[in-house]
Amino acid sequence: MKLPNTLKFTGKDSSIVGKGKAELLRALYHKLKLQKEFNRKSKQDYYGVAPSVFIGSYNYPSVNAGILSSEEYEENDNPLLWSRKRDEFSLSRIIGLRSSMINSNFKTGGVRNPGRVSDKLKEISLSAKPLHAEVNLEKKPYFHFSFSPDSLPHGPSVALRKLSVAENPKIPKAIDKAESDTDLKASSALSGLFRKGFDEHYLTKVFSGGNLGVKTERRIVPTKWSITAVDDTVSKDLLRDSRDFQEHELSVFFGGYMGNYYLVIVIPGPWSYELFETYVGPGLENPVLFESASDYEGPYGRKVYASNTVGGYYAARLACVEHMRSFRRRGRFLVLRFISDEYWAPMGVWVVRQASRSAFQSKPLGFDSLEFALRHSRNFVLEKFNLDLGVLFKRSLLLKDVREQRTLSSY
Repeated sequence: MKLPNTLKFTGKDSSIVGKGKAELLRALYHKLKLQKEFNRKSKQDYYGVAPSVFIGSYNYPSVNAGILSSEEYEENDNPLLWSRKRDEFSLSRIIGLRSSMINSNFKTGGVRNPGRVSDKLKEISLSAKPLHAEVNLEKKPYFHFSFSPDSLPHGPSVALRKLSVAENPKIPKAIDKAESDTDLKASSALSGLFRKGFDEHYLTKVFSGGNLGVKTERRIVPTKWSITAVDDTVSKDLLRDSRDFQEHELSVFFGGYMGNYYLVIVIPGPWSYELFETYVGPGLENPVLFESASDYEGPYGRKVYASNTVGGYYAARLACVEHMRSFRRRGRFLVLRFISDEYWAPMGVWVVRQASRSAFQSKPLGFDSLEFALRHSRNFVLEKFNLDLGVLFKRSLLLKDVREQRTLSSY
């Protein structure tokens, strides 16, 4: 969903979201503070830590590939840790950590043949631990911060002159085996590795670096495409397990993270999923006049990309499928995302994934009928966000299918 832009950071397609005056002043002050500190410490050549890679999508397939590094590493690339230690890692602190991540990039000869320093790119993308590296840039970087609704933000992008990795990569045996198997499809590799406990953030890095798949089909993949590819691939694989699950109880979950709140209504029946995304910040004065984006899939999935809710659709879907697998219950998932002004800077779909997972960690409310569940949800959201869910319920394709579906007893 495209959110309103009210304050521009330097950088293409970057913005801070929010209409409240206090939020804007706080964001501007934070930006100026980061800029002053970054420029004071900035160096053209430095010895630091490189935890990840960043593959751009512009001018595909002749994309830019970059090494993300920081002279002082303080868990700058660890979103799962950030979400576990929420009291320690606020939105402002994470922005500070990411602003120090320099994207030392170079032009590739195409996604099939990255060329220059491709061996270093491979080592960093495969390593489970950040690697120490010596970075030499074409010029001294200055503060420049780019946000993306899909991927984690980073600091300035500067042309790379020379890169030396000072240690061997730490590659788990299962990752090494999948990388060495040039007959194994990328989708099978991702699904198998996820089931073995490798998290989606690490798998995105491995996949983006062009390390998985049949030999003749391997290529580096733009980071924002990789994120959605991993979420989509592993959730489809896990969905296959649900065919033999018992039906889920009629339940309502609510939870959130970093200003993103999720209300999930789970209805007994075969798998289906619908996501609504709604901005609920200042300016929403009339509870029935608001804009919302949505996408839907039935029991047989989707054949086209979820263009309305984009990467957030696949991230929240993964959380739903994980919940089904954990409790061995299948159902229909009506997922409602509410984006508040607390989330004043877009940080990528990992926030969506963790926020929707948080909803399922809450204690659910059980109901005897769908109408009771919908009435409760409508009253709850009206009180909390001044938004009338009746508008969305009338648009919901999932609810339409539930109400029109005929059971065996009706024949």
